[in-house]
Amino acid sequence: MNMKLTSKILIGMALAAIGGGAIWWTTAPKKLTPEQRYATTVVERGALTQTVSANGTLNPVVLVSVGSQVSGIVQDIYADYNDKVKAGQVLLRLNPALNRAQLEQSMANLASAKASLDLAKVNEKRNRDLYAQEYVTRQDLDTSVQARRAAEAQVALATAQVARDQTNLDYTVIRSPVAGVVVSRDVDVGQTVAASFQTPELFKIAQDLSKMQIDSSYAEADVGGIRVGQPATFRVDAFPNRTFHGVVRQVRLNPTTQQNVVTYDVVVAVDNPDQILLPGMTAYVNITVAQRKQALLVPNAALRFHPAQAALPKDGKKREAAQGEAQGAGTAGTVYVLENGQPKPVRVAVGITDNRVFEALGDQLKPGDRVIVSDRQAAEASSERRGMRLF
Repeated sequence: MNMKLTSKILIGMALAAIGGGAIWWTTAPKKLTPEQRYATTVVERGALTQTVSANGTLNPVVLVSVGSQVSGIVQDIYADYNDKVKAGQVLLRLNPALNRAQLEQSMANLASAKASLDLAKVNEKRNRDLYAQEYVTRQDLDTSVQARRAAEAQVALATAQVARDQTNLDYTVIRSPVAGVVVSRDVDVGQTVAASFQTPELFKIAQDLSKMQIDSSYAEADVGGIRVGQPATFRVDAFPNRTFHGVVRQVRLNPTTQQNVVTYDVVVAVDNPDQILLPGMTAYVNITVAQRKQALLVPNAALRFHPAQAALPKDGKKREAAQGEAQGAGTAGTVYVLENGQPKPVRVAVGITDNRVFEALGDQLKPGDRVIVSDRQAAEASSERRGMRLF
């Protein structure tokens, strides 16, 4: 009985070993030739453009805010949204009743001051004649002279008050300071305009919508390569299939810091002859910071590839850190070419990049060389390990 049980156990173990061997035979990775194992790309020369990207907002080059220097109730409005206006054109009138009454009061005060001046002059002349005949004292004459001068001062004061009130009355008529297009109207008829503490904003007028600008925010890591005059392209959501062009007009020195991120306002000048670009649109901007006509082009993926059997760098850092040197510092990196069936490291100087390919500087590589971009066998093995299940 025990021998039979032992025989069964041995037979079962043998069958299990045979089954395991069969499974290993069917699942073991197949040996690939170097050409089959490594995906390569041919190094070639071509044009390369490096850009930096950011979002921005389209704005008129000149946007004038029209306000009121006096308070009052809006009586009439003569301009509305999208209206084209000329310089000096009447946009709005405030009720002038209070300002006109103030002007009339000041004019009455001026008339009274002039009458007082006439009387003071007559008194002065009379006292001079009497003083010459020794009928009045010198003090009486000086008093009349002082009264005439005070009357002249009152006339000057009343005249200034009349000019002030006339100006305030004129301010009840709001005129456009520039020729342009009304992009905003912030008041309605019957609304009270209060100008006691600050000038209220009544209209916004864009001087010329055929010339616009994009105010974009670029990170400090990108702004170092941006210069006035560089070409730019941008898209807007309103026309997703159309690319617009502009030129960098200004890099403003005033930084903006939000959550420890420093950005700078880069102004891009844009021609808008058809006036299809509207104020406030979001623009997705790409500024060309460098161009090469005959660059030696190498895929960025070649910098990320590293043979699985390669040793760690001598300083003990991870291979990924060594590989990332080119991308992080933008100075040098390591790529691999096939030599005698084995990956051979080649140190290259890295120039500009469009985030897909980079410019290889120096003479370590030449057109026609094939650089390795991935290891197919390692990728398959990794996929199989992820797909394994334990039972």
